[in-house]
Amino acid sequence: MEETNAAKREQTPEAYFDGLFAEDPELVRVTESIRERGMPDISVAPGYGRLLTMLVAAARCQSVLEIGALAGYSGICLARGLANEGRLTSLELRPDYAELAAANIAAAGYGGQAEMIAGDALASLDLLASQGRRFDFFFIDADKENYPNYLERAIGLALPGAIIAADNTLLRGRTLNEAKQGPAVQAVRAFNSGLASDPRLIGTHLPAYDGLALFMVRG
Repeated sequence: MEETNAAKREQTPEAYFDGLFAEDPELVRVTESIRERGMPDISVAPGYGRLLTMLVAAARCQSVLEIGALAGYSGICLARGLANEGRLTSLELRPDYAELAAANIAAAGYGGQAEMIAGDALASLDLLASQGRRFDFFFIDADKENYPNYLERAIGLALPGAIIAADNTLLRGRTLNEAKQGPAVQAVRAFNSGLASDPRLIGTHLPAYDGLALFMVRG
């Protein structure tokens, strides 16, 4: 009994709130597919996945761009918020990851609304810009060293009032630790401070889980 009580006292706020929700079979299946293939288990946190769904739905987004698909967990969360005519475009560096993500998104019932593009994300973003594509929601969750570059590309592709969300802005505490000065940490610090000071944006940083930036492009 003492051990059980101690475990309850040590429960994090995130774990407490996650525990209030029923298990999600589609997202469990995605997580299992990640483990079966030995992929890194770095999908967006469950609470932020639910937040992405709510934001896309609340903003009535029609065109969502995801940078970093992994196995489709966040893609499913984003697609769930879309209306029937909405569309999700996902960018993923690795073709094998892109194939799995596309399959998982299709299995969840959103294959007809999803577009998967494999390859270098910056090149893909430049291609989308050259095609005149525009988006009203962005989710950034890819290689951290390019976060500042992804932000600039996103702003260039954004419709007025578009929302930009970015995961892992705390890097498991490394952005707070001045002893950590690696390229990824420095890039995310620049990204975080840039968001806060950019006159083109309005928003905030959420400190739960591993940090989420949530900003809107001014009209």
